[in-house]
Amino acid sequence: MEWKFESGQPIYTQIIDQMSMRIASGAYQPGDKLPSVRDLAMDAGVNPNTMQRALGELERRGLVFTERTSGRFVTKEESVLRELHRELAAGYIEDLFHKLHQIGMSDEEIVRAIDEWRQEA
Repeated sequence: MEWKFESGQPIYTQIIDQMSMRIASGAYQPGDKLPSVRDLAMDAGVNPNTMQRALGELERRGLVFTERTSGRFVTKEESVLRELHRELAAGYIEDLFHKLHQIGMSDEEIVRAIDEWRQEA
């Protein structure tokens, strides 16, 4: 996956978001060994300290863990991965509702539009 950064938000938080998405989508499978901080930083085009800060936060959240001499790995904890999916889904749904409210749709209209879309898809 390509790294994409936007202005207006700290790079390390964007790394956290993108790594979370990679974990949630299965690009990094449970138990996978992550590339080194230096390799990830080079790939993303960021300072290794920035990448280290982001990975530290992912570890604090339980999405990755460190084995002392072996490196960092994606969690195998199903409950943590389920919660990640729930949080990401809630964020996308909130964003969807917010944008559709901005164009004047009510909650009922949004739900109806989603149902119609699902039936057509």
